[in-house]
Amino acid sequence: MKIPSTPTRLTAIAALFLSTAVSGQTVPSAAELAQQGDDPAWAITEGLTTEIGPRQAATEAEAAARRWGVKRLTEMGFQNVREEPFMMQTWVRGAEEASLTGPFQPQKLHITALGTSASTGPKGLEGDVVYFASYDALVAAPDNLVKGKIVCIDHQMKAAQDGSGYGQYGRARFTGANVAAKKGAVAVVIRSIGTDSHRNPHTGGTNFEAGVKPIPAGALSNPDADQVVRQWKRVEAGQAAAPMRMKLLLTPQNLGQQRSGNVIAEVPGSDPAASPVIVACHLDSWDLGTGAIDDAAGCGIITAAAKHVMTAGQPRRTIRILWAGAEEVGVFGGKAYFDAHGKEKHAVALESDFGADRVWRVDFKLPDSAKALSDRIAAAVAPFGVVRGKQPANGGADIGALVQAGVPAVDLAQDGTRYFDLHHTPDDTLDKIDPAQLRQNVTVWAATLAILANSTNAELP
Repeated sequence: MKIPSTPTRLTAIAALFLSTAVSGQTVPSAAELAQQGDDPAWAITEGLTTEIGPRQAATEAEAAARRWGVKRLTEMGFQNVREEPFMMQTWVRGAEEASLTGPFQPQKLHITALGTSASTGPKGLEGDVVYFASYDALVAAPDNLVKGKIVCIDHQMKAAQDGSGYGQYGRARFTGANVAAKKGAVAVVIRSIGTDSHRNPHTGGTNFEAGVKPIPAGALSNPDADQVVRQWKRVEAGQAAAPMRMKLLLTPQNLGQQRSGNVIAEVPGSDPAASPVIVACHLDSWDLGTGAIDDAAGCGIITAAAKHVMTAGQPRRTIRILWAGAEEVGVFGGKAYFDAHGKEKHAVALESDFGADRVWRVDFKLPDSAKALSDRIAAAVAPFGVVRGKQPANGGADIGALVQAGVPAVDLAQDGTRYFDLHHTPDDTLDKIDPAQLRQNVTVWAATLAILANSTNAELP
């Protein structure tokens, strides 16, 4: 494959990677990657998790994170750094308790409320349990089997490099409570949407249709879900004279309209008429952990890559950095960005929101005019263990509206094998970040971003 000559303004990083791809040199070691100076990625990830910690949307913690972000991005030399606020309905958790109360010896369970869950009230509620092995089994169940019961939804999610099970099995969390409420359930508990075996339940949002009254909804840790299944099988086999019963205490609150916001910064391009490249992450996190893999690392990765491009020389196109707010609870920041900027032309969009393990695949959704551009990117990242995918890029949640509106996209897909062991749990903490894999992310991102930011109008809109 012939690689076109590198424009003079193309960053030194991309030039290095392109020459490596052409010459067939081996992938650099971790030490060599470290020498390329991606300290900003670790500094942002460590700083955000250490100085701010959990950053649930529209809380004071998220506001503190925005202030922290504006200060940090300004100090790093980015331009046009600002906060773009928006208002949103805000939910916060309260007390969380669960226990099996019959027919066997009472046992406590580890549970966490799902976002938008209703409250049981301060006294809690107790009821008979009806178990479903899958979301689809609940959907197919007659209403009279569910009415007045606490519904338990199971699944069989397994770890996968591309995280492909999340969409299929995540339905139990996304809309399981809505289905159960419409059938008359008094509450719902699900097996956590995760692949670990720790007694750490995984939180996350659930959604109720307009007109459906929310019910209490929680996620059990996987070992506790196993316990429910074992007891249910005994009851079904006639080994107990009484039904399975559960007691729940979930007391979340709705705080009404509260302020959230996006943080935006830019690397100004040399051609003001050229449409910008947008790179995104999300600043907020769930409140159980410190949001290291989800998504402080993503903010570190995209910002470090943009910093490398800026340091090496002014790119042709402006690079716009979006630290989106309120992604976890409904992609409110991505929607707010689209409302404010969706009519502007964007050259291409990218997002990092799948942890910090190494990038292993690159996917494209680019116009036909960008074939040579995609070839250059694929060649540049290949020496770092990144293969070219065969499916179109989807862009990610916070840039999803842009991509749906026709903005081209590139996905730098990370290895998700262990992501759902940690996702939305108290275990999402800084010690789970592998510095060597974080460096590989920044290296791949910097090479890709440098090429995209110096693309011509004939290649990208």
